[in-house]
Amino acid sequence: MFSRIQKWLALLIIVAAIALAIFVYPKPFNKLIESINPSFLGFPDKGYRLGLDLKGGAELLYEADLKDIKDTDITDAMDGLRAVIEKRINIFGVRESEIKTIGDNRLSVQLPGIKDPNEAVKEIGKTPYLVFMEPKPNYEEILQKNQKALEEQKLENIENPFQTTDLTGRYLKKATMDFHPQTYEPLVSIEFNDEGAKLFEQITERNLQKPVGIFIDDVLISAPTVQEKIAGGKAQITGKFTDKEAKDLANNLNAGALPVPITLISQKTVGATLGANSMSMSLKAGLLGFLAVIVFMTIFYRLPGFLASIALIIYGLINIALFKLIPVTMTLAGIGGFILSVGMAVDGNVLIFSRMREERKEGKDMLLIIKNGFSRAWPPIRDGNLTVLLAALILFGFGTSFVKGFATTLSIGTVISMFSSIVVTRILIMAVAGTRLRDIKWLWK
Repeated sequence: MFSRIQKWLALLIIVAAIALAIFVYPKPFNKLIESINPSFLGFPDKGYRLGLDLKGGAELLYEADLKDIKDTDITDAMDGLRAVIEKRINIFGVRESEIKTIGDNRLSVQLPGIKDPNEAVKEIGKTPYLVFMEPKPNYEEILQKNQKALEEQKLENIENPFQTTDLTGRYLKKATMDFHPQTYEPLVSIEFNDEGAKLFEQITERNLQKPVGIFIDDVLISAPTVQEKIAGGKAQITGKFTDKEAKDLANNLNAGALPVPITLISQKTVGATLGANSMSMSLKAGLLGFLAVIVFMTIFYRLPGFLASIALIIYGLINIALFKLIPVTMTLAGIGGFILSVGMAVDGNVLIFSRMREERKEGKDMLLIIKNGFSRAWPPIRDGNLTVLLAALILFGFGTSFVKGFATTLSIGTVISMFSSIVVTRILIMAVAGTRLRDIKWLWK
């Protein structure tokens, strides 16, 4: 009964491995099935997220002018700028971009695959501009026309139903995320200076039960409905916000409100050819190393080593599938972390098989040898992997972007390596040990 369960589990693992292989690299499977059935639509091919050093592109370094910003507002100002720049980058379709703060006043912007760095520099370099707009007199009519234009797919006929007011971001003192005192739902509290309070009071007075549009860089980010005339310069923006949405809205408002000019101080371009060569060389190195490990395991540990090699292939498929699914931005450092984690997976199997050899010398039954080999090798495997995982977490917490990429892939690989060594390898060996191959002694020496 036990042997039968192990065989079914082994079959399930093989089926799962095939499914992972299709997800990781569906092209050969699609070609094979299409040759049999031309009407087959094919398995979807989700691309990998590649970093700047693999895909090529541009890296820009900006410095923010914070001389007019209070020390307590610097973090909010930089977070807001980061959020607005990220939205601007989306115009170029750069999904793998990475924006990070360096020190107190610098922003690093990485744009993998960007075709026109100069245009990106031009668009990113503008200071975010915040403006409050009120509905045009024919607001409802414009909405109806816009709806018709959308239905007819005539986007050029869409008109902004709002008109500009004198209330801009320079009158906004601050915006903060808050919570409703009764419902505890997230909201955004805004506060204007004295001049802004008067303008806001006039706008709300003449737009009761109408929306007021809040625009950053001519993009509508919120349109709360005015419930009553608001005096005193303080108001709340409510809606079905999540905590993150409310925080992002507050950051965007602050970014538009705070006059924080940014200056490009460094620009570095990475050619697509260099990125392609780096990717090709990294993959070749990783594949050769992987094959060398499989040959080593099979020669030195024979049948257990061969089964461990299958588990190692499954381990690689799980890792790559996770990199694709999460997705993880792959860099050369990240690939290095993954290759290093392969060594951790091999190390676990070596400890297990060494322990099995010791058990075999005592003349024990094969199933007992396997059981003791795995159970007694587990403590050093656990301790070694947890030590590496702890080091990776420290690198992730305190390292730069490339170091974080290395730490991320190493952490994922380390966790999966423990699963591969203790679970997958064990199931495969136990399934084979329940067959007549158990009696062929030279396969297990």
